[in-house]
Amino acid sequence: MIREYFVKLRDWLRGLSFRSGVIVAMVCVVCYVVSFAQMLLPISVGMKGALWVIFFGLAKASQYASLLILGKAGYQRLKRYFK
Repeated sequence: MIREYFVKLRDWLRGLSFRSGVIVAMVCVVCYVVSFAQMLLPISVGMKGALWVIFFGLAKASQYASLLILGKAGYQRLKRYFK
């Protein structure tokens, strides 16, 4: 049952456009930056740890989602663009 859900989710993500994949990849970069930049805030250590877990988790989730959306061809296209 759960496997079927993930297969449907994967297929739906693969059906999204290249542009959507690039946008999700940019969200990934922003989440990585925020996950480490929040360490500079004057808040408690516990809150910093919680924020890091949340934003780092969001970064990883969006990273894997963008890879599913872009696929191998989209990833190669981005590599050529940034060379």
